Amino acid sequence: MGGLGIRELLVILVIALVIFGTKKLRTIGGDLGAAIGEFKKSMNAGEKDAEQKPLPQITGKDAEFAAADKQPAKPEQKSNV
Repeated sequence: MGGLGIRELLVILVIALVIFGTKKLRTIGGDLGAAIGEFKKSMNAGEKDAEQKPLPQITGKDAEFAAADKQPAKPEQKSNV
């Protein structure tokens, strides 16, 4: 239960064929394939850029804040007011 089987996919394909027609369905399929290919290409390029770029070094006051973030937080004391 819950998955798409062969029958369901065929019904969807037939409905799409009736609604759009053969020429429009080919165009939609080609455009969708090109869009997926472009998406994969840009994702791979983003991964390569992330691997090649070194992380910037933190200096000055930013380094003090970063060091303070790494120290364990002190528990707050409750006031008896």
